[in-house]
Amino acid sequence: MTNTAQNTYRSTDLNTRQAVLVTNGTGKTGHRVVERLTALGMPVRAGSRGGEVPFDWADASTWGPALTGADSAYVTYFPDLAAPGAVEAMHTFGELAARHGVGRLVLLSGRGEPAAVLAEEALRAAGAELTVVRAAFFAQNFSEGVLTEGVLAGEIPFPAGDTAEPWVDADDLADVVVQALTEDGHAGVVHEVTGPQLLTLAEVAAALSQASGRPVRYVPLTEAQYAELLVRYGLVEGEARWLAELFATLLDGHNSSTTDGVKRVLGREPKAFADFARDAAADGDWGVTQRSLAR
Repeated sequence: MTNTAQNTYRSTDLNTRQAVLVTNGTGKTGHRVVERLTALGMPVRAGSRGGEVPFDWADASTWGPALTGADSAYVTYFPDLAAPGAVEAMHTFGELAARHGVGRLVLLSGRGEPAAVLAEEALRAAGAELTVVRAAFFAQNFSEGVLTEGVLAGEIPFPAGDTAEPWVDADDLADVVVQALTEDGHAGVVHEVTGPQLLTLAEVAAALSQASGRPVRYVPLTEAQYAELLVRYGLVEGEARWLAELFATLLDGHNSSTTDGVKRVLGREPKAFADFARDAAADGDWGVTQRSLAR
């Protein structure tokens, strides 16, 4: 965050300031946004299904109470803005936010997802000041997400072929979100955020191997093979097919480009994947630290 934003924020009376609702305050990006806002001294309502501020996208009765007392919100929809029902959910949530006086919304969206754009428009139509942050795949999917088990097992099965993706660090994304929540000038803007380079999953696996000290290889799957794998992992068949189709579509090459979104907002370059992998290994995210690697 820039010094100007900090000074503008800190000039506001704490007694009159309302809270920021983070709809998934324990999620991959949500907990990072909560931590940053809290460090700035901002009141935060961290929504979650079992937390102090109940919030569940599958239970609309939780949305209004969570919005009470908030004047802005970071919105992350589960399972994905391209999922069936997302447009209707965004329409209803946006109307509730307007009725509760929430004037600023920052929405996490997927880069290159036409179906997600429809959900963005549904939320924008409610009239709140909306900023959309469209993100590439998170680097943290390999350290705290769905692909972590693959790294630990030494194989990453995924329907990406040899497509290159500009993996974005979730910390960079959280910094962009906090800027949009606390500074003026982001209303109506769509920020596309990516990492600084394109990497295939084979190249990702090589970077993870080097950082973690364990062999990791990429196993390319077809969309159908990946759906079958997800079913074996316990997903219902319909959800598995939809998720496999989504991943295969997003990794068909149309997102194989980088943007300057992080630099335009934060004034610095985004974090490289190799640096993410090194830091994750140092933090013991794969059960190994730099110190143990040195032995």
